[in-house]
Amino acid sequence: MKKPFSLKKASKPSQLFSFTHVCDAIALLLQPYAEVVLHDLATERVVYIANNFSKRELGEPSLLNEIDFKPSDLIIGPYEKVNWDGRRIKSVSAVLRSGSRPIGIMCINMDVSHFSAAMQTLSAFISVPQQVEKPASLFKEDWHERINEYVQAWTKERGLVVADMTRAQKQQLVMDLAGDGAFGGRHSAAYISRILGLGRATVYNYLRKKSEA
Repeated sequence: MKKPFSLKKASKPSQLFSFTHVCDAIALLLQPYAEVVLHDLATERVVYIANNFSKRELGEPSLLNEIDFKPSDLIIGPYEKVNWDGRRIKSVSAVLRSGSRPIGIMCINMDVSHFSAAMQTLSAFISVPQQVEKPASLFKEDWHERINEYVQAWTKERGLVVADMTRAQKQQLVMDLAGDGAFGGRHSAAYISRILGLGRATVYNYLRKKSEA
């Protein structure tokens, strides 16, 4: 982290000096992604910068109108800005007070461009192109997959979760699975009993009731 600028150049350093270590701590914790800028409301000038990546300088105008500052505010934002090099910045500002009187504003600027790039990379990595169909040779005999998709569609249609289903709901699901031929695969009954949390004897009993109906 770059060494923060000194408050010695500020016109009224005494009131805000106690906040500089807070700026340093935030910048240190979030380095290298966070910059913390301290503004003196008496002069409306920048008086301290920790981890400067915005290329601002001490003593330059604070331009508080850009964040729509009002003296009654406590927290401003979060809001979005664009850095000099085009990177996206997510910012939040805290109004610092001496008693009830506002004396400064501490702006925390987070460079989120790195996170956006990481999210895009992860999204591209985990996504599966929709136009690409599942290989027929791989899934042709995979009744596990077909049962999983059936159960997912069945529960989603009814707004259910398998773990919270009642015994009557599970019985109906077993009967619907049977009606659509899900028990044709070898060991499919054992698999269905496992995913529904039922004993195999219970599943076979449901199937017997269906055949008798």
